[in-house]
Amino acid sequence: MQVPKNALKWFEIPVSNFERARKFYNTVFNFELLETRVRGNRMGLFPNENGYEGVSGAIVEGPDAVPSQRGCTVYFYCGADLSEVLERVPGAGGRIVHDKTPVSPENEMGYQAVFTDTEGNRIGLQSEG
Repeated sequence: MQVPKNALKWFEIPVSNFERARKFYNTVFNFELLETRVRGNRMGLFPNENGYEGVSGAIVEGPDAVPSQRGCTVYFYCGADLSEVLERVPGAGGRIVHDKTPVSPENEMGYQAVFTDTEGNRIGLQSEG
């Protein structure tokens, strides 16, 4: 296999209450998730600039979609500064787990923060500054 341009192509965040989760992510990221159904699951697709060529994902409500703080952590890229996105988390019903901190004090790798969404999933944010 050839080394891919991006290690990640698609992600799915499990939700138990689709409408609550959709409202949360729409509020936090200030965009609209597009609703669809795939393999019987209700999905809210995250928009991306490159369409099918870029990395994207969805919130997913279905029989096998079980929210958890113990699985993989997805980190959303927030551009120059993640602070604006992180500030909307509590008002949207989420909880900040780790406030904005440098990824590595020794290396200039940007900043990260972690929160839990309305469904109990552990989600990360990453930015340059």
